[in-house]
Amino acid sequence: VDSYDVTVEEDLGEIQLIKIEKRKYWYQDDWYLKHVTVKTPLGDYLEFPCYRWITDEKEVVLRDGRAKLPRDDKTQILKQHRRKELEDRQKTYRWKEWHPGFPLSIDALSHSELPRDIQFDNEKGIDFILNYSKAMENLYINRFMHMFQSSWSDFADFEKIFVRISNTISEYVMQHWKEDFMFGYQFLNGCNPVLIRRCTEIPKKLPVTMDMVECSLERNLTLEEEVKQGNIFIVDYELLDGVDANKTDPCTIQYLAAPICLLYKNLENKIVPIAIQLGQQPGPENPIFLPSDATYDWLLAKIWVRSSDFHIHQTVTHLLRTHLVSEVFSIAMFRQLPAVHPLFKLLVPHMRFTIAINTKAREQLICECGLFDKANATGGGGHVQMVQKAMKNLTYSSLCFPEEIKAKGMDSKEDIPYYYYRDDGIKVWEAIKSFTEDVIHIYYESDEVVCEDVELQAFVKDVYVYGMRGMKASGFPKMIKTREKLAEYLTVIIFTASAQHAAVNFGQYDWCSWIPNAPPTMRCPPPTQKGTVTIEQIVESLPDRGRSCWHLGAVWALSQFQDNELFLGMYPDEHFVEKPVKEAMAKFRKNLDEIVSAISERNKNKKLPYYYLSPDRIPNSVAV
Repeated sequence: VDSYDVTVEEDLGEIQLIKIEKRKYWYQDDWYLKHVTVKTPLGDYLEFPCYRWITDEKEVVLRDGRAKLPRDDKTQILKQHRRKELEDRQKTYRWKEWHPGFPLSIDALSHSELPRDIQFDNEKGIDFILNYSKAMENLYINRFMHMFQSSWSDFADFEKIFVRISNTISEYVMQHWKEDFMFGYQFLNGCNPVLIRRCTEIPKKLPVTMDMVECSLERNLTLEEEVKQGNIFIVDYELLDGVDANKTDPCTIQYLAAPICLLYKNLENKIVPIAIQLGQQPGPENPIFLPSDATYDWLLAKIWVRSSDFHIHQTVTHLLRTHLVSEVFSIAMFRQLPAVHPLFKLLVPHMRFTIAINTKAREQLICECGLFDKANATGGGGHVQMVQKAMKNLTYSSLCFPEEIKAKGMDSKEDIPYYYYRDDGIKVWEAIKSFTEDVIHIYYESDEVVCEDVELQAFVKDVYVYGMRGMKASGFPKMIKTREKLAEYLTVIIFTASAQHAAVNFGQYDWCSWIPNAPPTMRCPPPTQKGTVTIEQIVESLPDRGRSCWHLGAVWALSQFQDNELFLGMYPDEHFVEKPVKEAMAKFRKNLDEIVSAISERNKNKKLPYYYLSPDRIPNSVAV
């Protein structure tokens, strides 16, 4: 890092713009310019933030760091600069359909085709093939790869590839995964805590009777009464119904199921499973499995639910609802908000590397014959069908954290005390919302100013038209008319990119490394009758050695922070120069620090601490 002083003898008058030119020499010498500080003859300092790469014989024209709305620009030269920047960006950041029905993504086939400003500093660092292989080497599991198709001999055999890190969640999972309380707990605080909802009536497709579940209920009430009192919960994997299982390996037939799982809040306020049906159509071939069944019948039914949960988690909760959604916000921001706009300055730290990581994933991970096909039953096209189906439920209100929790009937702390994902998520949501409100009030003195901001409205429209494909049912706004709505919209963007992604990404090694607890594929069809399941059958159903190793490498690599990770509230690039915004940032950081303290206090002496939504573990953006 170098700093250069340039002295100018003559008086330049009032400086409106600074132009930086770079001459090209024989070799590639891209230059990353952070900022230019100008000291005027009167002793004032003007900051011109850049934070961009200057490549080849390009020139960059900069405005000073004070954030301005379109209405603030009075001179022709500034209006023109603003317009030209957006025209250039719209040529560089183009929308493209990756698969029919998906949110649109960036028009680039590989990481190297992306604009230099949004590429990773070091492409090797995010090479999935390299990282997964490195992970398998670090975990010392590559010695099993030559036995790719062979089964493990029993559950204990999985320990050969399991890295025992004592007193960690992953070890606790290995020791307790068969227990009903552990199965139920993961719906609240595992890495997919977004599916469980309160059951208001037992669906017709799940013909559970009182006789079946009576021995699981503890309050001397009928099943109907338990439902009325709000003690019954449901998780339905209907989305997986009809999705094609992976056929890329002719040597291994793989299977999917679409289970329905009924859960009960017992007298200790623990959530435990009381009935599992492995298919959507009731009938003699699709029995309802119960805790009172033979041990291995019940265990295999739970394993099928865990496997289904893994598929929904990877493709819907993680890929669609954090990665692809954040990319939409990112592209729309670059296309419609110039660097001088306060909302560009606010959002750009939360878009860091998102387009790059997604492009890399399309290049290596979720493409045809990509890494995803190697170990996952939804590889080979199933994951594409899942995203297409899940788009119907991708609504604006479902990205508003408190609203989504409420819509599922999961909002009461008294009723459901151990739902830490909800408790921490709401605190972080409130802190982000308070910060966005503070910033909005600095630049928008009334709702009218919001309505008149043509760049903001173009940004919101881009998200609706291209991201959500203009689907009215998505509930995404086409325009924003009030400061209050704007604060909520910006909170959705920042929360999704930071907290929501952290909650569903960084727990993957903890919860998915013990393979029987999150099988990425199943090699036998779901059982169609009771009383026949043996331990041998369960091990035959679980992933073979090779797929287990790929899976372990993947969940390890995905759970690692970047080397130079920036966490929520850390804004080292000074896009904003005004004092009121600096004060709003300091207040935001103070609020986040209080949340960190409260979470670490709660986690003290807990066998299963919940820390994924602790702000000091929430990266600013989706970058892994």
